[in-house]
Amino acid sequence: MKALKHLSLAALFGLSSTLSLIAVAQGMDHSKMGGTTASAAVEMTDGEIRKVDKDNKKLTIKHGDIKNLDMPGMTMVFQVKDPAMVDQVKAGDKVRFKVEKASSGFVVTELQPVAK
Repeated sequence: MKALKHLSLAALFGLSSTLSLIAVAQGMDHSKMGGTTASAAVEMTDGEIRKVDKDNKKLTIKHGDIKNLDMPGMTMVFQVKDPAMVDQVKAGDKVRFKVEKASSGFVVTELQPVAK
């Protein structure tokens, strides 16, 4: 019985501490924490266009690490957010791009050809 009493007090104390932390977090002004929105935080990744599939609106890109997706460098096929992107590049072009995971797969959301 004594062990149960101590366990109950410990559980109550733990719940009290958790509720206090939640109250503090809810009262904070998160807008001043220096964070950015998820899409603004996405960094540009260096890559090279290996193939342009205009019919299916896809790009095959050999790329470096994609930090926001915790993905190592490799060559893979990406969908494009804007179909006009496939007309901006050709195989062999160096690019910088942003990619995000969508329900349909990985989508290039921004594409910038790199000057030669």
